[in-house]
Amino acid sequence: MEFPFAEPYRIKTVEPIKRTSREERVRIIAAAKYNLFNIRAEEVYIDLLTDSGTGAMSSAQWAEMMLGDESYAGASSYYKLKDSVREILGFDHFLPTHQGRAAENVLLSALVGPGAGGAGMLVPGNAHFDTTKGHIEARGARAVDCTTAEARDPSSDYPFKGNVDLELLESTLKSRPRGEVPLCILTVTCNSSGGQPVSMANVRAVSSLCKSRGVPLFIDAARFAENAYFIKTREAGHAARSIREIALEMLSYADGCTMSSKKDGLVNIGGLLCFRDEELMRKAMTYNIMYEGFNTYGGMAGRDLGALSVGLREATELDYLESRIGQVTRLGGKLEGYGVPVLRPYGGHAIFVDAGRFLPALPREEFVAQALGIEAYIEGGVRGVEIGALMADRDPDTRENRYPALELLRLAVPRRAYTNDHMDYAAAVLGSVYERRDRITRGYRITREAPIMRHFTVELEPVK
Repeated sequence: MEFPFAEPYRIKTVEPIKRTSREERVRIIAAAKYNLFNIRAEEVYIDLLTDSGTGAMSSAQWAEMMLGDESYAGASSYYKLKDSVREILGFDHFLPTHQGRAAENVLLSALVGPGAGGAGMLVPGNAHFDTTKGHIEARGARAVDCTTAEARDPSSDYPFKGNVDLELLESTLKSRPRGEVPLCILTVTCNSSGGQPVSMANVRAVSSLCKSRGVPLFIDAARFAENAYFIKTREAGHAARSIREIALEMLSYADGCTMSSKKDGLVNIGGLLCFRDEELMRKAMTYNIMYEGFNTYGGMAGRDLGALSVGLREATELDYLESRIGQVTRLGGKLEGYGVPVLRPYGGHAIFVDAGRFLPALPREEFVAQALGIEAYIEGGVRGVEIGALMADRDPDTRENRYPALELLRLAVPRRAYTNDHMDYAAAVLGSVYERRDRITRGYRITREAPIMRHFTVELEPVK
């Protein structure tokens, strides 16, 4: 007899969540200037805005919090984390930061920042995350998207849509002198292309290309454990290996990594910047001290360093990953059961609704995915996030809107926070919007925006 799946944990603490009426939500979203980031969290029923720092920590992590050493320099919590980074990620040298974008800031300050001549530089990668691209472009460099062409087909079941197009990467590397390509960034899993994984073979090939040109390869390892899980379950030759073995090999091909530990570190705050080259780490230390804090705490409290040291180990446990990715898969299956078009195959941390196919009559200039996100909130208090033209921002030279190949609404699932009933509810809300999709005939226009990374603070109004 085959038993049904059950989560590998039990619930010890619960947090009440408030329901609002449809009429209340109409007023709330208008007051928020139609920006989902501006809604107060207490006014959201199921919050799928992000999986970053929104998960639940384990009893072992909370116990470690109570042991946190808050010494300014050389705290014992730092050395616990150092052991975990070496054991799980395979790096001897690292700097803690307060979150992932801070690690990007320190790294790019060292390689592309003041004195490095960022203007005109190219930073290739696979669909750079929004903050990564923002840090690159703020320094006058250009992010070059080398993602495989299969990523642009939302209905394809190609298993590794996060892969880099190797020919495109090679031509990009050869198009400039070595000094004008300061690094390559490989994101695993690739959030901006739908939470899609990168295969081990592709990681190895990207590393080889970068080495042949003398270009450092850094991995954005925010979701490294989820990527390792997909390698284990989708790529030949890895099924019998442990998640930790796969993760260590995957990261061994990189010269370093950045990490938002708020994802696969299973903590609410924190980041990492890891290096193979001690000299490069020492160069980055200057910026870490300037922007983050001393090198053994880097903007994190000792208790958070300790919680992260435990979280890295828990994130690489197979039972946890099967439960986590299984819940995301459940959400995707329920959505497709309602006829909702989603990006396939399902990603590791989120389901990406194909807003372009959902609302084909809306013009791209009216921010289709944002319009869908607003409708989902009004319909049932479910908050997602737009991965489309708003997030794509403006071209740094022409200042015209950039329109990506896909308009997506991301429903990111917090780790160990919601039950499967919550996933069923969220799917039903999107299914209800889908039933009335023909009556959604207008999108939105921008009334105020920041010059870079505008989607966080943008203000909108309905198109009249």
